[in-house]
Amino acid sequence: MKQIAQYQDGRLDLLEVPMPTPPVGGVLVRTTHSVISVGTERMKVAQARMNLLQKARARPDQVRKVLDTAKNLGWRSALEKVRNRLETPTPLGYSAAGVVVSVHSANTRFCVGDRVACAGAEWAFHAEYLSVPDFLLARIPDEVENWQAAYTTICAIALHAVHQTAPNLGDRVLVSGQGLVGLLVTNMLALAGARVMVADVQARCRPISRAMGAERVVILGEQRLLDEVHDWTEGYGADAAVICAASDTSEPVEQAAEALRDRGRLVSVGITRMDLPWKTFYEKELDVRFSRSYGPGRYDPSYEWATCDYPIGYVRWTEQRNFDACLNLMAGGRINLEAITTRRVTFLDAPKVYNDLLAEGAADIGVVLEYSTDPLERSQPLDQSRRVLDPSSPEIRRAARPAQPVTRLDVIGAGNFARTMLLPHLRGRIPLETIVNQTPLSTAHVKAKFGFQRAATDLADAFAADASGAVLIATRHHLHAPLVKTALLANRHVFVEKPLCLTLEELREIDAAFMKSQGSLQIGFNRRFAPATLELKRRLGAVPGPKTATYRVLPGRLDPRHWYANYSESGGRIIGEVCHFLDYFCFLFEAEPIRISAQSLQPASGALPFPDSIAAQVEFADGSCGQLIYSAEGNPVYPKETVTVFASGLVAELINFQRLLLYSNRKRRRFSYSSKGHAEEIEAWLAFLGGKTEHPLPYEESRTSMLLTFAALESIRRAIPVAPASLLDFDPSVPLQSGRG
Repeated sequence: MKQIAQYQDGRLDLLEVPMPTPPVGGVLVRTTHSVISVGTERMKVAQARMNLLQKARARPDQVRKVLDTAKNLGWRSALEKVRNRLETPTPLGYSAAGVVVSVHSANTRFCVGDRVACAGAEWAFHAEYLSVPDFLLARIPDEVENWQAAYTTICAIALHAVHQTAPNLGDRVLVSGQGLVGLLVTNMLALAGARVMVADVQARCRPISRAMGAERVVILGEQRLLDEVHDWTEGYGADAAVICAASDTSEPVEQAAEALRDRGRLVSVGITRMDLPWKTFYEKELDVRFSRSYGPGRYDPSYEWATCDYPIGYVRWTEQRNFDACLNLMAGGRINLEAITTRRVTFLDAPKVYNDLLAEGAADIGVVLEYSTDPLERSQPLDQSRRVLDPSSPEIRRAARPAQPVTRLDVIGAGNFARTMLLPHLRGRIPLETIVNQTPLSTAHVKAKFGFQRAATDLADAFAADASGAVLIATRHHLHAPLVKTALLANRHVFVEKPLCLTLEELREIDAAFMKSQGSLQIGFNRRFAPATLELKRRLGAVPGPKTATYRVLPGRLDPRHWYANYSESGGRIIGEVCHFLDYFCFLFEAEPIRISAQSLQPASGALPFPDSIAAQVEFADGSCGQLIYSAEGNPVYPKETVTVFASGLVAELINFQRLLLYSNRKRRRFSYSSKGHAEEIEAWLAFLGGKTEHPLPYEESRTSMLLTFAALESIRRAIPVAPASLLDFDPSVPLQSGRG
């Protein structure tokens, strides 16, 4: 691919560079448009073309670094360091838009084919492909064109400046400097209900500033700023001033301070000298603020790279929320991007544009670079066979019956689910040794209620005693995989509530631990043990040919305060809940799932930035088909879970595992039940631990269901059908075409 490179010796080139790969939790984007931030990038190019003396005067901070190097390592090392810096190319650009072509497996918000705005001087370069972290991306609304969305980052800089200014309705605000950011600040202040006066040295900015919402335009050198402000504010002074000018003197700041009223606000956005005159600032008690880039989160690696969001109750406007707000303003046609876009040129002509920007009298404000439609697809045809791979699955061993009956059980996790659905069926059936839970009071209560021998809060205590006992794990989901691996490597027999794990990497690690272990592993897929399920499966077994089942689940909306809404703990509802229903199809049909097509029913954004509702169709090797609708919408009056199965001469309907209706031979039969399978699965597991039966749920079956769940998420991300087996060979760095057409 091609990328613009700036050398510190003044050269500017369009280089052929390797394709990037998606960062952890991020995406790979095919760029369609990027914006040259004329002021910032012209300054970078101009500085690169300076001689060494001029560079030293422009960047005294860099000179100090060279002197420090010379002092510590000698002048030869210092000069070599300078020479390397001059020879090393650096990227240009920080605001772009494009189409997602590849998604890292840890990303929950985006899928192949999504249109996105991209941000960051470390990521959103002028290049044909961009590798961008999750929180430096924003989905583009349908009403916004990609060339407009390419302005998102620059608009976010202006929006953050307005948030720092905090204008009240009717406030008079002075904006100094009418470059690209200054014009956008003017536009957004007007949208916020402020009255705006602008000041600039260029007379040609007058019509554009008025188009962006300026009430008055002052041309410095032709008009006296203080007289204009005095007349405009009836002598009071402006309520706030925003410095968007780039200056190596403090003149813009001093002028703004004089123009402000008592206790006015001054916000600095541009790169300007800030020698504050004490007398003016003290006597007026001015509030001075700096506006740092796109908003809170900028330059914080835990936010931008590790996607650790700030709670909205504490930080209302993060950089990510600023991006979304700007795109919403564009969708409503409230940001006048046409007025500030002076040129739209092809990406290949970019070097000429930069030369033009340095010319005397250059008048460009916003320059949009337009990229070819899809160079990757044209130059390197994709191997469509990579979409659905079918490598041979590793041979998974069958768990052998215990040589001696297991006579003790440790339990990790004593939340409401364990206390209600699991522990009552274990009490009195097997000696209960250690209960481990995070909360001491709850742990002591469970110990007394269910008759455990010991209570502990340290997870290690469950593995410290006799290793012959079984382990039941009912913690929050993010602890399942590490605890399962520890228990298996200790040769324990393990029961873990669903889901087994949260990532493919964890599943592979559990595979390895299981193959080394002499223990066994069962996942709490209770619905396959329900009496209604067993009757339904018996009836279907007597009917030849493939079957079709629809499973409708209405769990209700997820409270953003619930721990399930913390993706790092729960993995979200698709991993944490939908795995149940996909496993149900596998059990009902007893056939291998070939591929799954899935889509999210709601956008992954806002308080729940991950898929929360899903529609999916699963194809099975015997021709059977499972269709799942898991929707947070609906009405609680309707049954929470409904399964309808169509087979040769038979229709069956199962409602909340309480009612089974069978339609055959022109008759309808009705059966009633009271269990969803929790008691029955515990009964079956205890029989295995006692050496009476084979394992009731072989690991290979549970593993298939988890692979199918991960395939559903991958199908959502890539908008294509995905074979569960293909995930064993999955390479997230390979870009795939969208299946959206």
